[in-house]
Amino acid sequence: MSRPQNPAPAVSLTPEEGWHCLHLFYRWKREVLDALGEQRRFDGKEHLAQVLAPQGEEAPQRLQLSIVAGHKADWALLLLDPDPLKLDAVHQQVMSSPLGPAVEPVYSFVSLTEVSEYVPTPEQYGQRLIEQGEEPDSPSYKAKVKAYAQREEAMRRQRLYPEFPPWPVTCFYPMNKKREVGANWFTLPFEERNRLMTEHGHTGMKFGGKVTQLITVGIGLEDWEWGVTLWAANPQYLKEIVYTMRFDEASAVYAEFGPFYTSYVATPEEMFRHCRI
Repeated sequence: MSRPQNPAPAVSLTPEEGWHCLHLFYRWKREVLDALGEQRRFDGKEHLAQVLAPQGEEAPQRLQLSIVAGHKADWALLLLDPDPLKLDAVHQQVMSSPLGPAVEPVYSFVSLTEVSEYVPTPEQYGQRLIEQGEEPDSPSYKAKVKAYAQREEAMRRQRLYPEFPPWPVTCFYPMNKKREVGANWFTLPFEERNRLMTEHGHTGMKFGGKVTQLITVGIGLEDWEWGVTLWAANPQYLKEIVYTMRFDEASAVYAEFGPFYTSYVATPEEMFRHCRI
């Protein structure tokens, strides 16, 4: 008699916490576009506009289209959803659309949203206050911890299930932490890494109301460890925040960066018009 088989574990592609994230960058192949003919280009734009609509029936939870500046790409998509195949389905719809033969994928980044291990819990924040001289029974201490707890909940939700800010400029770049002799991030004690990231965070806070960011993790999924997406109210703020933060030790000593893609949030119609499609 054969032994009963253990039931297979339940399979799910949905993270226990957070969403899948996919950045996609495309370039138009002009010679193919020219060969398609005017009517097919017109019909293709109508079809692709439906694929790229954030409120479309098959759209993921978050979809943002942007026009890429420079020669690295012509346009880009930022997608987020609990189901990674729903994200990739958008890419497949783009490539199989009537305009698909004229679309060239040039870069992508696969990642997951996360809450950094360096974000303090309310308890850890309270301990920091005590170390800074606050009395744990004082009204000031209790008020600060309560206010932080309220901010921390919203902050975690935004990092795991982000809403896109209403700003027109965005920038994406991948990054790693170094593993060099004398500058190996992963051999530093947690307390030292936490100190450096706290300093880094304080620098970023100076740009509140001008720049917001989304950090997603590519470890185990991509060539780079993290993906950084910035949104800004004006392009000059991207230059200012990146320049300023690179003087922080966490960046100056321990970070290395991949290519930067700067783009401008747009509707499909605006992208077609800008790209002369």
